[in-house]
Amino acid sequence: MEPDHFFEDTAHSCGYQRVAGLDEAGRGPLAGPVIAAAIILPRRFQLTGLNDSKVLSESQREHLFSDLTHRARAWAVGLATEEEIDHVNILQATRLALFRAVNALPITPDYLLSDAVNVPHVSIPQRAIIKGDCLSLTIAAASVIAKVTRDRIMNEYHDRYPQYQFHIHKGYPTPQHLQLLTQYGPCQGHRQSFRPVRECQAIAQTLR
Repeated sequence: MEPDHFFEDTAHSCGYQRVAGLDEAGRGPLAGPVIAAAIILPRRFQLTGLNDSKVLSESQREHLFSDLTHRARAWAVGLATEEEIDHVNILQATRLALFRAVNALPITPDYLLSDAVNVPHVSIPQRAIIKGDCLSLTIAAASVIAKVTRDRIMNEYHDRYPQYQFHIHKGYPTPQHLQLLTQYGPCQGHRQSFRPVRECQAIAQTLR
């Protein structure tokens, strides 16, 4: 199944003109911010290969990112930092990032389509769709924007903390990342409230 315009067409049939798709990247990693993207596409927008970012290769996402950012009516990203994640938990931080992405749009949307998570503190009508990045073309577009943005940030983290190899695993709890986390202990880029980080920190301290 590929995403289509069903949910966008439903919103348009109700009179909404500026439908924004929303998605996030980075809820599962042990390091880095959570990134949300909001995008408003032209009506009946078509872009070959556009799909949920998780089923695309890095090169495919980069190519789509370039097309989307040039052809969208409006787009924006918002983020919540590691410190904010540790302070309020990952779900609330995700909602915060989504709220920031919506507020950053240069065009105010009149309807929101999001991937499963409602956006708080907005008066704009919205619909949260389970697996929305697989069903809605606009949400899929947001997923690509969010994923590419976050991956680029994690590449910058690699420059700051090269011992963790963030450019490879992007902060996700891969065996390689866990091994390096155990060896060196966490850095400022890690989410200190996440259990694997705390456990690896305890092990690293016993090895010193």
